[in-house]
Amino acid sequence: MAIAEKETLGFQAEVKQLLQLMIHSLYSNKEIFLRELISNASDAADKLRFEAINNDALYGNDHELKIIVSFDKDAKTITISDNGIGMSRDEVISHLGTIAKSGTKEFFGKLSGDQQADAALIGQFGVGFYSGFIVAERIIVNTRRAGAFASEGVRWESCGEGDYSVEPIEKTNRGTDVILHLRDGEEELLSSWKLKSVIRKYSDHISLPIQMRKEEWDAEKNEQVIKDEFETINQASALWARNKSDVTQEQYDEFYKHVSHDFQAPLTLTHNRVEGRSEYTQLLYVPSHAPFDLWDRNKRGGIKLYVKRVFIMDDAEQLMPAYLRFIKGVIDSNDLPLNVSREILQESRDVKVIREGSTKRVLGMLEELANADEQEKKDKYTTFWKEFGQVLKEGIGEDATNKDRIAKLLRFASTANDSGEQTTSLAEYVSRMKEGQTKIYYVAGDNFIAAKNSPHLEIFRKKGVEVLLLTDRVDEWMLSFLTEFEGKELVSVAKGDLDLGALEDEAEKKEHEETETSYKDLVEKMKTALGEKAKDVRITFRLTDSPACLVADENELSGNLLRMLKAAGQNAPESKPILEINPNHPLVARLKNEEGDSEKFSSWAHILFDQALLAEGGSLSDPATFVKRLNEMLLSK
Repeated sequence: MAIAEKETLGFQAEVKQLLQLMIHSLYSNKEIFLRELISNASDAADKLRFEAINNDALYGNDHELKIIVSFDKDAKTITISDNGIGMSRDEVISHLGTIAKSGTKEFFGKLSGDQQADAALIGQFGVGFYSGFIVAERIIVNTRRAGAFASEGVRWESCGEGDYSVEPIEKTNRGTDVILHLRDGEEELLSSWKLKSVIRKYSDHISLPIQMRKEEWDAEKNEQVIKDEFETINQASALWARNKSDVTQEQYDEFYKHVSHDFQAPLTLTHNRVEGRSEYTQLLYVPSHAPFDLWDRNKRGGIKLYVKRVFIMDDAEQLMPAYLRFIKGVIDSNDLPLNVSREILQESRDVKVIREGSTKRVLGMLEELANADEQEKKDKYTTFWKEFGQVLKEGIGEDATNKDRIAKLLRFASTANDSGEQTTSLAEYVSRMKEGQTKIYYVAGDNFIAAKNSPHLEIFRKKGVEVLLLTDRVDEWMLSFLTEFEGKELVSVAKGDLDLGALEDEAEKKEHEETETSYKDLVEKMKTALGEKAKDVRITFRLTDSPACLVADENELSGNLLRMLKAAGQNAPESKPILEINPNHPLVARLKNEEGDSEKFSSWAHILFDQALLAEGGSLSDPATFVKRLNEMLLSK
């Protein structure tokens, strides 16, 4: 039943904050409001096309979808009209009174006061409608949903302050009219030339015709006169359907901003028409920065699906694997049915072919940047890796077909570079391997400093052997799937027995065997003193400066990975570490001298274990007892 009276409602709290930002010129370029409102009108037409696939009656007698932009100098208004899907009263309240997206708290938490950065966030949240308040002191929206009666029209009105009104109106045609009542000082927008230039600059890629009334010079009146005829301002053809040679970089960039709601240009793109068993066109972009919800694996992908240029759905996640969820763009298939559903997409062989082809195309884009000689492209890959590297790593475990290609794209921090930047590829590491080195060594830590200062690296520094420093949460999980690269085994320096192979000469091996024999009794006593605390105790030669370290058994999870699993609330398997002691360290020599005093010996054994645990980033289960023991040992002679 229609509501017959005008109703005033309050904005959602987040909308109030957003409007204040808008009104104080958050956007660095005011013209963008027109792009946002035209983009919304285009989306409304796409939604009508989609719903009309199963209900052609929604078109009524008006099958020609279009957007009309007009202005009135006397009234100081600009109007953007479309004959798309329109909105019901409930939809008006939902879409224009609320930011109907999850993550609004994160959105406002990320606002920095930097206009350009904050504008980019607004784009990601898809709230471009409110950009109208940059130039308008009042906005009126008249709308009627396709299929509804003329009496079911709705008017929304607000001055961008604390509230808005909603009332029923008579509206003879479906669709939406957005009427902007301009602020003082924005009169330059009330010009046919100005509006046309903005439309051609920002919205030329829109596949709907964007029309304005024609103007001609009236010699008698000595002024421009607006006629009743309309002219199309944009090219009004699907940009992805054009030849690449006919599309400028600026047009590609503007189309990206349209499909992604991003305010920054993309890093790179690929535009291809694929023919063969499956025919489709792909226009895919790599963004220049990560979205706020990058780590939400349940979020659908950023690919819009079209069938024969008819919009089918946003965020068609079946067309791109989860580890490439940051990719934005359009895929237009000639083979899929117009009534395709998400369920059909999951089973379709054509979709599988498109997914495989698009995945390879994206990896090809990244390879072109990663392997380029030009510094500009190298810098772009560095930017890509900082923003999306951790997500790409997921592909090692999720995409066996392309695992080798992804492995070549990986970048790591390394002991060869003190900056902590992840710039070393596996291929570069292999090219720098020492003579006789057969393995790729790595160590994992909570952060770069912890990994860089790990006691497990001491022998590697002494011998000048490079070690990769892993600090991303996904790293150790990833390396459970990536066990070798170009025939070289990837080995953790903190797991299992240390085997340096040819990097260790025969004299060293003989000396080590003799030392292990001479410390056999000490090791056995330490095992007894530590009891269930340690799985084993043994002599090590991986240390040069530290007295002891903890290692995991070859087939067990590392201490770092176990801590991450527990922190994430996961059920981590119980495993005890192995304590390795450095026979050349004064503290171990002191321990050897305390063998006759069982109480002191036990205290020293526990102190060495706890120190080793702290050194690798672990936490003590009983820190008070550790401090007490340490104080007693410091005070003892």
